[in-house]
Amino acid sequence: MKKVLLALTALTLLATGAEARTWAEIKKSGTVKVATEGAFPPFNLMKGKTPTGFEVELAEALGKQLGLKVQWTVLPFDSLLIGLNQDRYDFVIASHGITPERQKAVDFSSPHYCTGGAIVTRPGGPLTAKALAGKSVAVQVGTTYLENVRKVPGVRDVKTFPKDTDAQAALMAGRVDAWVGDKFTGLDLVKAQKGKVVQGELLFREKIGMAVKKGNVTLLGELNAALSKAQANGTYAKLSKQYFGQDVRCR
Repeated sequence: MKKVLLALTALTLLATGAEARTWAEIKKSGTVKVATEGAFPPFNLMKGKTPTGFEVELAEALGKQLGLKVQWTVLPFDSLLIGLNQDRYDFVIASHGITPERQKAVDFSSPHYCTGGAIVTRPGGPLTAKALAGKSVAVQVGTTYLENVRKVPGVRDVKTFPKDTDAQAALMAGRVDAWVGDKFTGLDLVKAQKGKVVQGELLFREKIGMAVKKGNVTLLGELNAALSKAQANGTYAKLSKQYFGQDVRCR
């Protein structure tokens, strides 16, 4: 599902000039530094001052497999890849859709789940791309949802919000006709609101990956190997079932 088309071409210009930590340096330190948004349930969210969610637990599991402690940084979504290129942390796991634009700025792991951007509306509202004509739509700023809604012919107004939960709140308050976000997040909202909203069709499908600084091949290789191991030994399946009741791997 998610995100980002801030000025990605400018991200490479924001690097500090320092080199990202290699796998050997990370292993020697005993700690891997990971960043997430903390505001995108059920993938990443805050429980008090502690990050949790599917992606957070997955990163913790990968860290354990690699023999490392995980040190978390929580930042607004549109700051995450910038901080990565400034070497503030080693990798990001925050539901970034793997897009050609983002791949110019960072390197992505193998996808850790597959999803799509879904329309969610109140009963009687627009459920298809065609039905969005003349309607107002809420989306989170800097996301692939925003870019894809802008491609839908006839949408009257696209309202952007700092957080996905803010965009959802705008729908619930009747300030917009629909919200477009991750299909699994949408299903959670439908379940929580008990008939007050319904989910429509997918506008697009996408693969989601962890991001490392461009060229950090040693860390990328270890993350991919750890993810593959987690999918083979049942760790991934357990988390996927816990959060979604289904296998969300790309197949």
